[in-house]
Amino acid sequence: MGASLLRLHFHDCFVQGCDASVLLSGMEQNAAPNVMSLRGFEVIDSIKAKLETMCKQTVSCADILTVAARDSVVALGGPSWTVPLGRRDSTNANEAAANSDLPPPFFDLVNLTQSFGDKGFTVTDMVALSGAHTIGQAQCLNFRDRLYNETNIDSGLAASLKANCPRPTGSGDGNLANLDVSTPYSFDNAYYSNLKSQKGLLHSDQVLFTGTGGGTDNNVNNFASNPAAFSSAFALAMVKMGNLSPLTGSQGQVRISCSKVN
Repeated sequence: MGASLLRLHFHDCFVQGCDASVLLSGMEQNAAPNVMSLRGFEVIDSIKAKLETMCKQTVSCADILTVAARDSVVALGGPSWTVPLGRRDSTNANEAAANSDLPPPFFDLVNLTQSFGDKGFTVTDMVALSGAHTIGQAQCLNFRDRLYNETNIDSGLAASLKANCPRPTGSGDGNLANLDVSTPYSFDNAYYSNLKSQKGLLHSDQVLFTGTGGGTDNNVNNFASNPAAFSSAFALAMVKMGNLSPLTGSQGQVRISCSKVN
C-alpha cells in the first residue's frame, strides 16, 4: 500500500494544499486523475480511529496522511525526513482543481515544469519527486499511447507490456504494470537508470530523459549514478510538498472522521 499512500499525499497537496481534502467522500475523489485509482483510504481511517481513542480530535487527517507517506517511503527502503506537524483539515474539497492541477501522464517536459513550477518547485525538485515512480503501478489506459505510438521505448519492454495492454481503447484499460521495471517494490534510484534505458512506463516519465544532454538529462544522470543525491533531493522536495498551503491555527478543523467534515 506504500505507493498508494504516497500518491494520496501528492494528490492531496497539489489541490488547495495539504489539507486532507482528498479524503472527503466524493468530490476530489471523483476527478479524472483520482476516480478508480486512488486507494489507501481505509489505512488512514484505521490510523485515525486509533488516534481518536488515544487523544480525541488532536491529530489532523492531513498530518496523518503526510506522516504515512513518509513512513511508506521508509518502509520500502527509501530515505526519511522530519515532517513538520500542525496542519488542519479542510471543510471542503475542489473537484475542478483536482482535474486542472494534477499533472497527467501524457504531459511533456514543458507542461510538467510549468505544473510543478506553479506550486513552487524547481526542476530538480520535479525530477526528484518523479522518482516516486520507483514504486507503484499504472493502469494500461495511462501508458497505451506510449506503447503503440512512441519509439523511445525499449522494444523488449514494449513487447512484454503489450500482452497485458491491448491496443483497442476499452480493452484491458485497468490492467496494471509496474512503474519501475527493475525493482518495483524497493524505494531506490533504479527509476532513473530505467529512463536511461528507455524503460520509463509513462510518457511523463520518459520525457525526463532524452539522451541528447538537454532538458533534465543531467538531473537523471546524477540521480542514476548517485543514490545519496536522489535520497537527499527527494526528502527535501517532500518537505516542500508537505508545506504546500497548510491550514493552521484556527483555520479549518481537526476532523473526527477523515471522510467527512465534523
